[in-house]
Amino acid sequence: MLFRSLLCAVFSLLLAAAPVQAADTPPEQLLASLKFQEGKIALPGGIATLDLPAGFRYLPPADAGRLLSEGWGNPPGIETLGMIVPTAVNPLTREGWGVVVTYEKEGHVKDDDADSIKYDELLKTMQESMKEANEERKKQGYEAMTLVGWAEAPHYDKASHKLYWAKELHSEGDKDNGLNYNIRVLGREGVLVLNAVANMDQIAQIRKEMKTVTAFSDFTPGNRYADFNEKTDKVAEYGLAALVAGGAAAKLGLFGKLFALLLAFKKLIVVGIGALGVGVAKLFGRKLKVDLSKS
Repeated sequence: MLFRSLLCAVFSLLLAAAPVQAADTPPEQLLASLKFQEGKIALPGGIATLDLPAGFRYLPPADAGRLLSEGWGNPPGIETLGMIVPTAVNPLTREGWGVVVTYEKEGHVKDDDADSIKYDELLKTMQESMKEANEERKKQGYEAMTLVGWAEAPHYDKASHKLYWAKELHSEGDKDNGLNYNIRVLGREGVLVLNAVANMDQIAQIRKEMKTVTAFSDFTPGNRYADFNEKTDKVAEYGLAALVAGGAAAKLGLFGKLFALLLAFKKLIVVGIGALGVGVAKLFGRKLKVDLSKS
């Protein structure tokens, strides 16, 4: 009964979320206020590092949140470990894009199901879930959104323990489709989430650039996949298929409901439970981790 009550409370918070408009900060002023960092970056919590080459910059969590909300029109309060943005492109232009970095400490994810997942069937399930959630989106003032399909079918690199896939998203009334290009780096106790957010027509560039991003992103010693200790470390309650379908949300059977929080503005970002921030944190007595592309 307690678990059911908590779920109901979560759903109430999800469905009560009102549309949020981007702040009226002039683009030039917003861009000038962002504190970009270069070189070797230790991510918050010391879980991983970024060794940025000359073509990339890093935004710490607070400034990443401002870019996501004030610049790209997503809800405020999204928790991240920061963002990676290309140096040569203004993130506030149509050509701008970025990689949202988060971490899910849900346990060591086994990759035993890597060769047996039927991703076409999983896609159909995700598409149906989005259709159902669109009714609630419309009630809350959002445009209906469609998961068009895989922009890149899921595939897993067993040697590096990295899972790749990309989703094409369409928001009703928008001329351009959005792209969420996802990479999950499996670690000892969780998953490093790298989610590139861009326009669909940028996929060739994003696919190429993300190879570079994965090359300079790594767990710190002691936190890598090979460091797993089966005697002491927790094992996640889900495998690779659930990472594509929605991670912890899929484990709970909730990921279909979470599509109600999809936001469409300049960039499309899929927001999971963690994006609810303080409200849900108070409910459960702890902070929930964000995954911007769980679905």
